[in-house]
Amino acid sequence: MIFRRSGAGIAVVVATAMVLAACTVGGDVDSDTNGGVITVAELGTFSSFNPHSVSGNSEINSTVAKYTRSSFFYLDDRLELVPDTSFGTVEKVSDSPLTVTYTLAETAMWSDGTPVTADDMLFAWAIQSGFFDDAVVNDNGRVSSGTAYFDYAGDSAGLSLTDRPVISDDNRSMTLIYRTPYAGWQHVNPIDAPLHVVARHANVTVADVISVLTTLPRGVQAKPAEPSEELKAIADFWNTGFDANQLPSDAGLYVSSGGMVVDSWEPGHSVTLVKNPEYLGDLEPKVDKIVIRFIDDSSEQVTALRNGEVDVISPQSSVSVVSALASLENVTMLTGNQLDYDHLDLSFNAAVFKSASVRQAFLLTIPRQQILDEIAAPQDPSARLDNSLVFVPDSAGYDKSTATNGSDTYATVDIERAKELLDGATPEVRILYNSKNPRRVEAFQAIKASAEKAGFTIEDAGAENWGALLGGTSYDAAIFGQDASELDFDGIASVFGSKGGKNYNAYSNSKVDALVKSLLSDVDANAQESAMIQIDTLLFGDGYGVPLYFAPGVVAHSNTVSGVEYSPTPRGTGWNYWLWSKKK
Repeated sequence: MIFRRSGAGIAVVVATAMVLAACTVGGDVDSDTNGGVITVAELGTFSSFNPHSVSGNSEINSTVAKYTRSSFFYLDDRLELVPDTSFGTVEKVSDSPLTVTYTLAETAMWSDGTPVTADDMLFAWAIQSGFFDDAVVNDNGRVSSGTAYFDYAGDSAGLSLTDRPVISDDNRSMTLIYRTPYAGWQHVNPIDAPLHVVARHANVTVADVISVLTTLPRGVQAKPAEPSEELKAIADFWNTGFDANQLPSDAGLYVSSGGMVVDSWEPGHSVTLVKNPEYLGDLEPKVDKIVIRFIDDSSEQVTALRNGEVDVISPQSSVSVVSALASLENVTMLTGNQLDYDHLDLSFNAAVFKSASVRQAFLLTIPRQQILDEIAAPQDPSARLDNSLVFVPDSAGYDKSTATNGSDTYATVDIERAKELLDGATPEVRILYNSKNPRRVEAFQAIKASAEKAGFTIEDAGAENWGALLGGTSYDAAIFGQDASELDFDGIASVFGSKGGKNYNAYSNSKVDALVKSLLSDVDANAQESAMIQIDTLLFGDGYGVPLYFAPGVVAHSNTVSGVEYSPTPRGTGWNYWLWSKKK
């Protein structure tokens, strides 16, 4: 689900669709208070201090990271990019060739007292660009020859267009030069894990790593080279070395560059963060401590807020949750649409969906309107079906695309047509979804009942660890939500490109790949829109899957807390944690 750009930020042309509301019961809080402890309830189980690796990529890991990792910019509640110049500045030096310089501020510091330098940026570039990879990946997603160093969960399509960076003499700046124009350059954030920590654990020196990164040739798939031992050592550690099930004895593994730093971890229960004494930036938190409690059950989050066990919650929104929150005293409830869109994708690795007619037959049974009416509409009467796989409703291009993209084929359930396409066959379809998420459970049950009317046999493949199963072979179709705020033009390459980092369903279409390539390099808005409409149409034509709806969201907080603002992203709480304060 793609945002069009507007000015310097992710497009705010969809802001009209992001309706926010607040309901407050009780008195106002003194916003000038400082210090104290704020406890936040979040979904998920923390498992890694590296949310950018494949093994560590989860919402809760990213949530912890936003308190502890600074960056060149952040997304505000209107989804606009806000620069943090106290960490560094970004300057576009030239349009031809596209040249961008990142300069770290003197205040950029790791919590162990080590300055953040261009060495760290060069390391991040190596991770995010895939510059040194020469791996050839087969149809099963396995490396058949060459080397893939970093298991990066993002997409490298944009930074792969860059040559080796130029580092300033004072080691504070890094300049990227793109071989072709790149539409998504504003969203590049070349900072990741602390290189000095990774090097130490990989038993190499920082100087050794920098020597490799500045001299090792670009990887060429046609001529795979012997892997670099030094690069492989640091990549192997980066890939899994930050994963943990308890607080590591080495504090370097959770070193911070942000306003907070991890202080303790009670596995399965909570992570406690305290103010980072080495933080010198502008986004300094007002409170002394933030405790993140892991509470997956929405009703338990509401109960914890009512009992004063937590101060801020962002439960799974439902009619019952909103009703329960509205009845609480001295609580502020913030509601609005999320940029978390639910969809059903088919796996192109699944034997049952090798046939285009079976794919179409199954998609014709998806009761999209019923799912909307029973799950989203009771909380948001204005909710409507999402009919595009690449445009956000109300954004530029959405109406034009949905008029021609073929989504009308699946506007209503057509059991008789599905039966004709199956011609007496009774295919078995295993559906993956989050078994602990009430919305997904309801959607699965509705899909199962409808699909079985056409002759499909539906197997319940729901699981608590559904995220870890994405991209695997244990299912044939998956119902899940995705954060649209993270999907700009790069997101199309990541999700729909044949080699995309978030292409979990093995979808591959050479025409889509060609359009993705042109989209990344074409800065003309009309050409971008045209390419996106063509991609949207090809996806529906291939039976990729169907979009469902954008999820309603809710955040609530005790009136002893101020500064909490609703954000439509799934990881909404904590985006402005430095403004939070607690009444004494």
